[in-house]
Amino acid sequence: MFQRSSPIKPIQEEENPYLLSFSDILAGLLAIFILALVALMIRLDEQTEKAQDTREVVEQALKELAHVEELRHTLLEELKQKLSAYDVQVEITDNHSVLSIPETQLHFASGRYQIPDNKTQTLALIGEVLLSALQQAKRLEFIDTIFIEGHTDSQPLKRSPMGNWGLSAYRAIAVWQYWTEQPGRQSGFLAMKNHHGKPLFSVSGYADTRRLIVPDITPETRQKNRRIDLRFTMRTPVTGDLMKLLDNFKQAGIE
Repeated sequence: MFQRSSPIKPIQEEENPYLLSFSDILAGLLAIFILALVALMIRLDEQTEKAQDTREVVEQALKELAHVEELRHTLLEELKQKLSAYDVQVEITDNHSVLSIPETQLHFASGRYQIPDNKTQTLALIGEVLLSALQQAKRLEFIDTIFIEGHTDSQPLKRSPMGNWGLSAYRAIAVWQYWTEQPGRQSGFLAMKNHHGKPLFSVSGYADTRRLIVPDITPETRQKNRRIDLRFTMRTPVTGDLMKLLDNFKQAGIE
């Protein structure tokens, strides 16, 4: 006799714990991705705002710099034109930053730094025109320093222990002293200050280290190198401070 066997129960599929964990991981990764995306979007918004602020700072700095350069250009051209009307010929050099007084206009005796008697009127005229130009409204606030620079040729000056260095410096000092002390008609220079409240004028001598013509082996080329330069250095726009701009760029994520 055959016994009926009980029906075989189908084997129930057990849930795969690894499959469940993998799903959780995907869900977690998706959540992290979404959070990261949101954070990135917020950061991009912040960067866009900072980048815009930085761009505005840069644009303002460039505008101020262009204004300052235009002011110097206008000032030097004005000085040259007015002096030309008095038959005093000067030159504008170094990208409109220097008003150069050649030896043909201010001829010092060889090896001497005293202002020649026959050139005092020329020097006085230069001082008067310069003083008048600087007294115009708002010009001083954009000028940092006006250097009175003495320059010589390469011929050695053996009778002085300081050589051409001393000669160039003393010639520049002589110009300053003539304007402010002898006869002192430009003593207003003494009261002029830059935007830091420091004296506007400074004096320096360069001997033959900044010759216009090298080598200066002829009398004509040596004469070209002997000169007094008035170098105008302008203030840097406050908003154009390079280190501050660099920090702004870094904060905006612009490396």
